[in-house]
Amino acid sequence: MSRLAGVARSLVLVVRRTPLTIAMVVLVWAYGLATRTLPAGPAPRLLDHIGTGVGALAGGRWWTPLSAMLWWGSIGAAVTTTAVVLLGGALAEHRIGAARTAAVMVGTQVLGTLLAVALIAAQARFGGGWAIDLSAQVAVGAAPGAVGLILAVSSTLTALWRRRLRLLVLAALVMLVAYSGELPDVMMLCAGLVGLAAGPLLPGRPARQPGPSSRTEVRVLVALVVAASAVGPIVAAISRAPIGPLSVLQFVVMSPLPDAATVQQICAATTAAVDCREMQAQLRMSGLGPALASMIPVLLLLVVAEGLRRGRRAALVVGIVLNLVLAALGVLLALLVVSTPEQQLMVFQGAPGARRFMALVLPPLLPFAVAVLLWIGRGRFAVRAPAGTYRRLVDMAGAVFLAVSVIYVLIGALVADQFDRPPTTVGLLLDLPLRFLPPGYLGEVEPQFLPVGFLATLLFEWTGVVFWLVVAAGLLATFLRPRADPDAHDTASARALLHRGGSNLGWLTTWEGNSYWFDPRGESAVAYRVNGSVALTTADPIGTPSDDTVAGFARYCREHGWTPAFYSVTEDTRKACEALGWSSVYVADEAVLSLPELTFTGKKWQDVRTALNKAGKAGVTAEWITYARAPLAITDQVRAISEEWVADKGLPEMGFTLGGVDEMADPEVRCLLAVDADRTVHGVTSWLPVYRDGAVVGWTLDFMRRRETGLRGVMEFLIASAVQQFQAEDAQFLSLSGAPLARLDRGGQPAVIQRLLDISGRALKPVFGFGSLLAFKAKFQPEYHPLYLCYPDPAALPSIGLAIARAYLPDLTARQSARLLSHLRRDVTPGRLDRPVPG
Repeated sequence: MSRLAGVARSLVLVVRRTPLTIAMVVLVWAYGLATRTLPAGPAPRLLDHIGTGVGALAGGRWWTPLSAMLWWGSIGAAVTTTAVVLLGGALAEHRIGAARTAAVMVGTQVLGTLLAVALIAAQARFGGGWAIDLSAQVAVGAAPGAVGLILAVSSTLTALWRRRLRLLVLAALVMLVAYSGELPDVMMLCAGLVGLAAGPLLPGRPARQPGPSSRTEVRVLVALVVAASAVGPIVAAISRAPIGPLSVLQFVVMSPLPDAATVQQICAATTAAVDCREMQAQLRMSGLGPALASMIPVLLLLVVAEGLRRGRRAALVVGIVLNLVLAALGVLLALLVVSTPEQQLMVFQGAPGARRFMALVLPPLLPFAVAVLLWIGRGRFAVRAPAGTYRRLVDMAGAVFLAVSVIYVLIGALVADQFDRPPTTVGLLLDLPLRFLPPGYLGEVEPQFLPVGFLATLLFEWTGVVFWLVVAAGLLATFLRPRADPDAHDTASARALLHRGGSNLGWLTTWEGNSYWFDPRGESAVAYRVNGSVALTTADPIGTPSDDTVAGFARYCREHGWTPAFYSVTEDTRKACEALGWSSVYVADEAVLSLPELTFTGKKWQDVRTALNKAGKAGVTAEWITYARAPLAITDQVRAISEEWVADKGLPEMGFTLGGVDEMADPEVRCLLAVDADRTVHGVTSWLPVYRDGAVVGWTLDFMRRRETGLRGVMEFLIASAVQQFQAEDAQFLSLSGAPLARLDRGGQPAVIQRLLDISGRALKPVFGFGSLLAFKAKFQPEYHPLYLCYPDPAALPSIGLAIARAYLPDLTARQSARLLSHLRRDVTPGRLDRPVPG
């Protein structure tokens, strides 16, 4: 009963939030059933009066773009339209109101229909065969308006879901137009484009220019594109009469079989018995086995898409190779169709001249374009599987291939009488390679024998299917395995040293991208990354450094032709570097709170107490989680909040000493969330452990994001809650970390390089807000510990600066670089470097 009550409450909530949409759906279904236009759809006579299209509008039936919204076609189309309308209403009504929802839906329906009709009529005037086919069609349904509503209201969503929803919907619309290509598909695409244009005009949060995606989100978006390219041919194959320009690609990916009527037509038209026999052989290859064999390319592409979503290098390689193979098959298909009248009849069927040029040119171009896309984004897919993973996969695939081949030949020889022409063992061996190809690719290969008995059919149809299913499952399993650490032994050794000791920023040395140098004693290590000719370290040496640790790392760098640069290091490392005659630059301040005697009393803590009180009144609580084990409902919100923050900056997410969502997955990192009673995440912080002699003595703030529409003061609330928890655990201190290119004014005359760094930090303040971050941390009355950049040769400063920039922004594009330079030009004026820099 409790479950039923919960379902009832959920239904009531949905009805309250989307009353207009629910009423529309109920009304359409009610009069559809009452007038018997459901489930078969409107009768032809009624369709002539209510359906819209080129002919209807040309005939003066101006009302049809509106009247078409009131009838939703047959039962299948009505169910699909209902789902799209409900989705649009659920997104829109509580964001922009019922009246605006209705206006946007009707407006995008009408304008999208008019735009589609105008484009089709214009193309038909110039003799476009596809457009001529579309001109003869009539469409009904509210799907165009619902799609337009969804894309319009996407402007009010967060950056993550705005980007995902738009890509998903637009990819689906383009796929429908390209592969199915019927009038309703074109109308939905046009209505969607109208909705996109109207979105920024809606009330609520202003739509921002789409910012760059994080590395993780780019992987998701590329995976969606690859998945869409795989699913498209299925759409063409299941469409009743696909006429889209890429509908012929079904013959490349799914390789559907000819129908019996087409085979009879070919056999009646051709004088070559062999052509007729080949078509009959293909026709006989029907059933579950051949259907699965035809789907193998689609299945492999979907597996590749999942691997790309996880950033796997192997998925990138397989995806590029597979799409290039499909592109080559597209070229072969085009040549085959051009040279063979029978194949033209099967491919073009009842629409000669409607799509010949695009049908021949576009099929090889689409998979080639996907391969190019993967190659361009190859830097985002660097995650490797553990050593030996793919060797084991190849061994397993080889064993399965050998097993099914032996079974096919041996058992096939035993049941040779179950074939129409009993094969010999040699004949079975010669036929074996063909069992691993999708059946549609065998149209030009005359079969030497066909199965007529049960066992023969089982062998003939399932030999290749079993092999490819095992390969696909094995490949997917490798993508699901934990990522490999190319220097797993070094990483484990570095972690062990880090448990002995390190600076407050020491945990940053465990992040991906770092390499390690160990001193001869094995008692200390330096984490570094090489950019150009610069070996840039991450924080201080870890473990128990000796007086020779810095000098030893410097010797190691000289042996490799690198310039060492110790970045974000403390006073102790600075002294060790200066003992070698190095120079140093003051680059940041670390804000540290001593916990044992810290209390939030007095006027200076007023903002913190206010934040705690606001959270209590709003029902927002602080909740500790381990991100890697958190439920999807929580992690998805955290990722959405992070993507919104990245999009606001207009530049890629920074790395190096600034962690992101991926760094939170470390099991030793603790995450603190601000969560309300509805399980909405208002803000998130992550905390890195600081060890001394094997025990945690403090924690360092790393990741810090808040929901734009969330509780005001949520960051103060989270940090104050963390202080209280760490005090209860007897931690000695809490570090708020440092802000790059932001420091206190400690007096004195800074060097030229220091003034340049100060001006760069202030110029970048509108983009990244480093100075604002430092000012925010001042609310907690911290002690400030200076952090330095130490280097051996001032002449190497330009290359060191470039290495730091690349470390923080490895994915910076030329356009984004220009934006950064524009900020710098506005602040760096003649003589500016000679003037004092205020704090």
